[in-house]
Amino acid sequence: MVKRLCVILLLVLSPPLMAALPVAVDGQPLPSLAPMLERATPAVVNIATRGKTRRPIDLPLQNDPLFRRFFNLPDLERVQETSSLGSGVIVDAKNGLILTNFHVVENAYEIKVTLTDGREMQAEIIGRDPDTDIAVIHVSGENLVALPFADSSRLRVGDFVVAIGNPFGLGQTVTSGIVSALGRSGLGIESIEDFIQTDASINLGNSGGALVNLRGELVGINTAILGGGNQGSIGIGFAIPINLARDVMSQLIDHGEVRRGRLGAQGQDLTEQLAQAFGINRSQGFIVTRIESGSPASRAGLEVGDVIVGANGRPIRSARDMHNLVGLQRMGQTIDLQLYRESKEISLPVVIQPIEIREMSGEKIHPRLAGATLGEIHEQHLQRGRIDYLQIMKVEPGSKAAEAGFLPGDIIYSINKQLARSFDEALALRADGKRGVIMNIQRDNRELYILLK
Repeated sequence: MVKRLCVILLLVLSPPLMAALPVAVDGQPLPSLAPMLERATPAVVNIATRGKTRRPIDLPLQNDPLFRRFFNLPDLERVQETSSLGSGVIVDAKNGLILTNFHVVENAYEIKVTLTDGREMQAEIIGRDPDTDIAVIHVSGENLVALPFADSSRLRVGDFVVAIGNPFGLGQTVTSGIVSALGRSGLGIESIEDFIQTDASINLGNSGGALVNLRGELVGINTAILGGGNQGSIGIGFAIPINLARDVMSQLIDHGEVRRGRLGAQGQDLTEQLAQAFGINRSQGFIVTRIESGSPASRAGLEVGDVIVGANGRPIRSARDMHNLVGLQRMGQTIDLQLYRESKEISLPVVIQPIEIREMSGEKIHPRLAGATLGEIHEQHLQRGRIDYLQIMKVEPGSKAAEAGFLPGDIIYSINKQLARSFDEALALRADGKRGVIMNIQRDNRELYILLK
């Protein structure tokens, strides 16, 4: 009887005892991220945008200049409404400044920001930088909460991090993980890449959200995932280090754009075979193959054949590393290069200077180009090498160039069916155009012909 009673009492008392979790173990409270998140999550916002994109309407013979001239065919475009969902991080509560991704607000004409307390605000764009995928937007509101900045250069692989954002439009969501790798580049996601890799789940809609450390400090801006697509995260996500984002943000606030300089040196990747030929005990680096006259590289004393293996204390393994390095520098900053010259290791400081573009009045090429300013552009593309082309820099409203249909940003490919990559080539081809000039231009990833009489 006593045994049966004991069993009954145990059965009655056991459920509540098993359901109650201890608040402490060995006198220590259970670890929880809740206190940190209560401080951090109000600074992460949801962003909804409405935008417009223009797409050309493809018609038979549309690009035939004779057909266009005979029928006086205008440029036909279809305007499409777009919408997107993303995230952002309040980084300046007093001034209402929010960091997010460029691709979140690209082509947006309306931006709505929703706070964690349910308030909705209209935002305006302060500046955008497609090369790093960073944008700064502004809202006006009271009692905003901002995230403090961490020093992302002090991150280590294995540090715990938490991603906060708005995946799939579900509302604010928190995921956790560790820093899986640092300095990821060569992914083809952005032009300039220096990503933090994390296994904290990042999904569609997390773009522009916060990656924070366990102190609730902002270490990165969540940007992309690898391979997941519509299936979501597969444990490989990428964030822009906050040190990089913060530097870009300051330029966007000051100038509305990022003003980058140049080095003026082109080159190629170092291989093991080339390293042996140069007498260098290295397998990775950047070989200088060309130096532009009057460039920062030339003024600093860089020479063709130099093998750059480091800069500012970081290794240089490829042409992409050099591209990223220069792209992340402000004008006037100094890069300390570590390089090999004739098998000897030396250090060489180089001051990054602005990109200078030669300009010319379009009227010198043709009277119908009056009012347009042309620029002679020289770029070094990682995959395609050096690229030279002419671009329409400005078009005065109501000018002859505007009436002819030219727009700022148009790239001139050819004049009278001959390549025109410089002012000299363009002027020489103009002399042959006695009955008119046919210009082939690129605009928004499509080609057009414009006939000048």
